[in-house]
Amino acid sequence: MRMKLTVAAVLFDIDGTLVDSTPAVERTWRTWAARRGVDAEAVLRVSHGRRNEDTLADFLPAHEVSAAVAELGVLELDDLQGVVALPATTSLLPAIPAGRWAAVTSGPRALMQTRLRVSGLPVPEVLIAAEDVSEGKPHPEGYLAAAAALGVDAGDCLVVEDAPAGIGAGRAAGARVVAVATSHDRSALVDADVVIDDLRELQLSVTPDGLRVTLPDRLP
Repeated sequence: MRMKLTVAAVLFDIDGTLVDSTPAVERTWRTWAARRGVDAEAVLRVSHGRRNEDTLADFLPAHEVSAAVAELGVLELDDLQGVVALPATTSLLPAIPAGRWAAVTSGPRALMQTRLRVSGLPVPEVLIAAEDVSEGKPHPEGYLAAAAALGVDAGDCLVVEDAPAGIGAGRAAGARVVAVATSHDRSALVDADVVIDDLRELQLSVTPDGLRVTLPDRLP
């Protein structure tokens, strides 16, 4: 069976949802952790889907976080190896009218724009990045801001995420949430309304009432 719903807009995460950047992300964190003498595995357990500053605050004194964010930002921009578009994204995104989709990311704007471009994907008119919010995921601020920028209610949106923190943010914003199992095991995505393997399982068409989305009727 298939699930069909009509939404005003689709709000996408970027890393792990539109772009496969996981190897680069993990290399960057491992390099940073080695320099600082921090347990890289401990960092990677909590970093996915969160802003760098929020993760770094778990491992460093508050007065060191700002400099570490800048240090990590340089490492990230220097490592774009293997950053590619995830399946179906190159056909799906251009099919959505500009005012009907946005990106909400825990990454910095410059890096996210670069990863999208390197992957051959469009940069949306509305992109809410780490520096645009005072509270990172799982707080809903980013998704609420994206919906407001598009002129729609977050409750009328579909959020597409790959990480538990992002799923929590989408649900807290009042949106329906689809999780793609591209970077996490399905067992970590149980708070989503639907879990799919990747965006090849999401069908979308433009109607006078909004965006018609068709998904597998599959619980997490």
